[in-house]
Amino acid sequence: MPIATVNPATGETLRTFDELTPDGIERRVAAADAAFRAYRTTTFADRAGLLERAAGLLEADQDDIARTMTTEMGKPLAAARAEAAKCVKAMRWYAANAERLLADEQPPEADVRDSGAAHARVHYRPLGPVLAVMPWNFPLWQVVRFAAPALMAGNVGLLKHASNVPQTALYLEDLFRRAGYPEGCFQTLLVGSRAVEGILRDDRVAAATLTGSEPAGRSVAAIAGDEIKKTVLELGGSDPYVVMPSADVEKAAEVAVTARAQNNGQSCIAAKRFIVHTDVFDAFRERFTAGMAALTVGDPMDEATDVGPLASESGRDGLQELVDDAVRQGATVLCGGRRPEGMPQGLANGWFYEPTVLTGITPGMRIHQEETFGPVATLYRVADADEAVKVANDTYFGLSSNVWTRDDEDVRTFVRDLEAGGVFVNGMTASHPALPFGGVKRSGYGRELSGHGIKEFCNATTVWQAP
Repeated sequence: MPIATVNPATGETLRTFDELTPDGIERRVAAADAAFRAYRTTTFADRAGLLERAAGLLEADQDDIARTMTTEMGKPLAAARAEAAKCVKAMRWYAANAERLLADEQPPEADVRDSGAAHARVHYRPLGPVLAVMPWNFPLWQVVRFAAPALMAGNVGLLKHASNVPQTALYLEDLFRRAGYPEGCFQTLLVGSRAVEGILRDDRVAAATLTGSEPAGRSVAAIAGDEIKKTVLELGGSDPYVVMPSADVEKAAEVAVTARAQNNGQSCIAAKRFIVHTDVFDAFRERFTAGMAALTVGDPMDEATDVGPLASESGRDGLQELVDDAVRQGATVLCGGRRPEGMPQGLANGWFYEPTVLTGITPGMRIHQEETFGPVATLYRVADADEAVKVANDTYFGLSSNVWTRDDEDVRTFVRDLEAGGVFVNGMTASHPALPFGGVKRSGYGRELSGHGIKEFCNATTVWQAP
């Protein structure tokens, strides 16, 4: 795949970039290694000052970088601005909290004495250069949620971003440079996926984190496993959205539209499978379908647009294949199900897809198991909580989940039984710097954000001192 900015709203190639040569990669890995040896000795106050400056610069750049993101991957401009603001928030949160999160841990005094020590503690040390393989769907946020904790822990970063967001990738390197980070602390590697293995196998690269597809995660995990290097993987999701009889159905349907169509439907944590109790199924179906059908599809630079184009033509075509397969096997299209007709001149070649709701889904359909990365929702009718759990868990993925109920027993059941990294009750899944983020099953392993995330790339060192 060429490294290029291709506007998904028009299909026009705007800029192309040369891939780094092997010599160029070597210089950057060497620079990261050298930077880490010095940067690891800086204080939390030093690191917080740098990250605060980066946050301030990003805040000032918010409108410009939002337009870059929208141009490169098609998210509505308002959503791009919100993404930049979320990154600023996360940077400032880690600048304020990293020292507390990584403070030395003191075992109980009785356990220290029992170990034969006068003093014992757990001390957190950085690992070294971390390779981040990042996706295009949240091209700023995905990187910052890795970079902010990693840099505050004393690590340095090497970013291999998706090949369709090169300008956003280069912006990130420039942002940290302008903030005053020493040379080599955060670098963008404009390389294709074939270069990842060589970089990850380099002895100077300590660990890797990947957000992306299941095949990409398998590949990185296999290479890192062969090299015995730490990885964190955040892969796909097919999140269930369960609605029970006691729920506020009108509110649940309203939020469901946002939960499915956010980021043009291209979000791992977007709700994708809507599992509704039979007692409220008809009411939810009517409201949800009407809400999806009412969304405005169009130019992502237009403030009135709700859903922009998909990021790639292949992504749009793959989504259509999933819908067509379901329809051939008996699914019913309640709205959408095709590419929009009559797009304005200039957008006719864009990679748009209508917000879609399908019902009558059966286990033999591809869409029952495969992730739908676009504004397509599947709707299931269930008889009770046990069937809701069974349908919700009938997937290879386990990233997050949503449950709408006002019954405390329902809440206990779903929190206990749903196979997911998160359970959001009466609200849609969202990430916050103070809360751990990640999944189970084929959605990956490890956690980002919170204290759990910052410790992923640290050496938890036992310090034991004799009497």
